[in-house]
Amino acid sequence: MAANLQLMVFTDLDGTLIDHDTYDWRAAKPALAALRRLGAGLILSSSKTAAEIAPLRAEIDQPQWPGIVENGAGLLPPHDAAAHDAAQYTAIREALQNLPDDLAGLFHGFGDCTPEEVAEMTGLPLKSAMLAKHRAFSEPGQWRGNRAQKTAFLAHLKTQGISAQQGGRFLTLSFGGNKADQMRAITAQYKPQHTIALGDAPNDVQMLEAADTGVVIANPHRPPLPELRGEAAGRIIRTKAAGPLGWNEAILSLINRLELN
Repeated sequence: MAANLQLMVFTDLDGTLIDHDTYDWRAAKPALAALRRLGAGLILSSSKTAAEIAPLRAEIDQPQWPGIVENGAGLLPPHDAAAHDAAQYTAIREALQNLPDDLAGLFHGFGDCTPEEVAEMTGLPLKSAMLAKHRAFSEPGQWRGNRAQKTAFLAHLKTQGISAQQGGRFLTLSFGGNKADQMRAITAQYKPQHTIALGDAPNDVQMLEAADTGVVIANPHRPPLPELRGEAAGRIIRTKAAGPLGWNEAILSLINRLELN
């Protein structure tokens, strides 16, 4: 564990560090290099699975830090390649298969899809879509019913301890835990002097508000997030550029502002 850690960065992936359309992160290379020079912690925090995050973490040369996976429903340990216990995912799938008749089939999850269908839903290459189906803690999917049916669906699942988070593309079911919960646990373990969180979607809000500095990354593909707690005081900022370009500009600017160079 790093001693006297100055900075720890928690970042969403799709639409934030990774381009919404191309899934490319290379526009953020200067800021990633600056974080490595500082010895800063970089925690990838995403709805993606451990099987997806592990190779990306290695690709950006940050395997020594834990990852927050499946919208905060689980953790990927440092240097590990996957989550190993899928009991929670199995229980969620069983609950979906035993829904009342009037709610059955209205939620179309990854477990209902072939890898080819997941690729079509997400825009991922087929190989990546296969990794997205390697789930351990949560089930993302598309809601195909109306608002009243969704309310009944969520109320039914709540009786079994299953909750939902709305992300940028999918409604994700889990037994609880979110990005902010995992962020607090990791921060307590590593004790950084300053934390930054970056994200673009509703499921990032708690994480952004829990950090010392939150960064809302512009995303032209969705309505902007409403004003967040701490934004009026300048604790949360917004980028003009989208995706990894905005991420890069924000991190380099904050490194200068915090006088970490």
